[in-house]
Parts: sequence; C-alpha cells; structure tokens
Amino acid sequence: MITVVFLFMLQMQVPDAATFVGQPKGSPVVGAELDRRTQEVGSLVRCPVCQGMSVADSPAEMAVNMKGQVRELLARGYTEEQILKYFELSYGQFVLLRPKFEGVTAAVWVIPVIALLAGIGITFFSLRKLGRKPDAAPLSDPYLSRVRELVGDKS
Repeated sequence: MITVVFLFMLQMQVPDAATFVGQPKGSPVVGAELDRRTQEVGSLVRCPVCQGMSVADSPAEMAVNMKGQVRELLARGYTEEQILKYFELSYGQFVLLRPKFEGVTAAVWVIPVIALLAGIGITFFSLRKLGRKPDAAPLSDPYLSRVRELVGDKS
C-alpha cells in the first residue's frame, strides 16, 4: 500500500508556471546573468520556512528548491513580474517580501500614521489649552473668599 502511494507521488508533478501566469514574456537568461538574476529575484521571495528570510539567503531545503524554481523560470524566459505572480498564486501574498500596497497591507501602513497624526494634534491642542491663563474667578465667590481667609491671603 505504501509503495503504491509513493509511486503515485513520484508521478505527480508541480504544475507548470504557464498554467498560472501564461507563456514567458521575456528572453531566456543564461550564464553569469542567470546567477545574478536568480539571486536578485530570489531576494524578493520570502522563504515559507524561515521567518523573514528570502529564498536567496535561506539555507532551508524548501528555500533551495524555490530558488531552483526561480532559476528555471528565468532560464525559460519568464520575467520578474511573472515569477513573483507565480509564487504569490502558489503561496499567497505572504511570500512576497515587498507586498502590494492594497487591502490589509495598506491599512497596516496607513492606520498607524493616522493614529500618530491624531496623537500629535491632541497633544498640541492640550498643551495650547494648558498655556492659556485661567479665567479669573469672580471675587464674590464665597468658597474662594473662605479659602483665602483660612490661608491668610488678603488679595
């Protein structure tokens, strides 16, 4: 039984990138340029195993495999945008080290800025209000007169 499952798994293949992002739109890359571009594009893709590391920097087996996919896609002529889209469709937007500025990602960046500006505004108006001279209390206030008597203030 285990042998049958193992043989079935060997026959399964990773879906081709063309099914996700279409045919390659760039020209195939080879040689030293392929190594440089693999490192460059790999540094834009997050390793799903390591926290915050790119597949270009991670020693994890999954990152090495993903970097190999990047290399293969570049060699076949896929553009950087197509490769990033392929990984985003495969793993979700989390896999991008530079996520798109939309939806929840935009809120994560905008809400703290709005909160900071609101805090600065509240602080400014509070300090401004504290800096004003208090309104003079009426001299005929019986409580204030009694307090002045008790402390010996004759003003």
